[in-house]
Amino acid sequence: MARILIVDDSPTEVYKLAAMLEKNGHQVYKAENGQDGVALARQEKPDAVLMDIVMPGLNGFQATRQLSRDPETAHIPVIIVTTKDQETDRVWGKRQGARDYLTKPVEEAVLVKTLNAVLAG
Repeated sequence: MARILIVDDSPTEVYKLAAMLEKNGHQVYKAENGQDGVALARQEKPDAVLMDIVMPGLNGFQATRQLSRDPETAHIPVIIVTTKDQETDRVWGKRQGARDYLTKPVEEAVLVKTLNAVLAG
């Protein structure tokens, strides 16, 4: 179906998200930090990005901002997937260009529904 890039520094979270996506027929790319995620998004042009916030180096807010403001990657929807569940985090994530915001642990049904919505435009 779709090509999805997961950007998260937790191998456990990457494994869980990848398993859900692959089970639903998606192809998965993985990056373990914001800098690698931005580079991989520019290289592979995935259909969507699942972005963690708390990562070493370039955090998810910064990486989302870079992707959403770069003409080369601005069309790629970013969904923030994080443990940060404060309203201020949600607002800030959307202001950086994220199309949606999910908090961990993410249920498979919610992930698939959200992904389908952003992929549909």
